Amino acid sequence: MSLLWIVLIAVVIVFVLILILFYNSFVKKKLKVENNLSEIKIQCKKRFDLVPNLVETVKGYAQHEKETLENVTLARSAGVTAKSVRELADANNQLTQMLSKLFALGEQYPDLKANANFMMLQNELVSIEKAIAASRSFYNDAVMMYNRAVRQIPGNIFASLFGFREEEFFDASEEELENVKVTF
Repeated sequence: MSLLWIVLIAVVIVFVLILILFYNSFVKKKLKVENNLSEIKIQCKKRFDLVPNLVETVKGYAQHEKETLENVTLARSAGVTAKSVRELADANNQLTQMLSKLFALGEQYPDLKANANFMMLQNELVSIEKAIAASRSFYNDAVMMYNRAVRQIPGNIFASLFGFREEEFFDASEEELENVKVTF
């Protein structure tokens, strides 16, 4: 065997090893993104499951706040049926706004504010909100690292070769970044 063949075989082996390393790196990063998104979905499901209980509790005290209660229910439904990261983020943003208005009702109705069930549900939702915020942060960090690998040279060449595409961030809407305006 000539030296040329040995060099050629060595180059092919090195190239195959590089392909394997890049592929495995993309798979690892993609799985991290999927795992973190799964955690967001779990926390959101907990949140969506608590909303009907909260709405029922508030109904007894604030019957004329029908529009607020309906909007909370609609936002919850949108979250439960979300099919993409964007839809889930939008539904969560909408639900956050509606829950802020719902919690503001507690200030308007002293009997509701003193209700142990309302306070327990409110505290549970606040806890879940914190978990969602942490999960969102971990997810967005994983997406950033994955997207960076997909965009940077030489990773972008291998990413396109293997069919890896950028992932969406779990963003807050412009409305969520503003203070909630509650009017009665």
